[in-house]
Amino acid sequence: MLEYINLSILAIFIPTFFFVSITPGMCMTLSLSMGMSIGLKKTMYMMAGELLGVALVAISSVIGVATIMLTNPTIFLILKYCGGAYLIYLGITMWLSRGKMALNLEGCSFNVSKKNLAIQGFVTAIANPKGWAFFIALLPPFIDEKLPYMPQLSVLIFLILLLEFSCLIIYASGGSTLRKLLQNSSNVKLLNKIAGSMMIGIGVWLALS
Repeated sequence: MLEYINLSILAIFIPTFFFVSITPGMCMTLSLSMGMSIGLKKTMYMMAGELLGVALVAISSVIGVATIMLTNPTIFLILKYCGGAYLIYLGITMWLSRGKMALNLEGCSFNVSKKNLAIQGFVTAIANPKGWAFFIALLPPFIDEKLPYMPQLSVLIFLILLLEFSCLIIYASGGSTLRKLLQNSSNVKLLNKIAGSMMIGIGVWLALS
């Protein structure tokens, strides 16, 4: 499968998406708070629902992107540059966040039935409009138009889910140490700057490619 994707693109995609995923957000905050309150094993049900939601968002974005690529390359090119501009905007926003994404886990409580945990994870993943916009913006810059489209997209989605799951595990099993780290705004600010710098870099790389 790797012969259908540009390895130099993967070398940029993997660390970029990892740092974007590892920064505190709705899903990671939910994973950390559940991990601390109900344990890693039960939190896995939430993760299953969240990954299903992420897969749905990613696949829906991929279908839209693939359709545009195959039917109208000019629109795809416009989408590609708009996506790059959006990533630069997100990167700048994260640089200017000043640690405002520091976690607040006070008063967290959850219905611990397996079904409800899975539903909560799924809804959290699909109900975030920024997630949809991010996938639509992120995928086009990493697609090599010289290679078959669907194998590339399949690899990218697999990596997205693998990285997302890895970050969820890190948060759910992080316990009090990770909680203290991410409740410190200066630490969150550093993570935001790393992820923001990568997104700005991708946007610039796209403009020059």
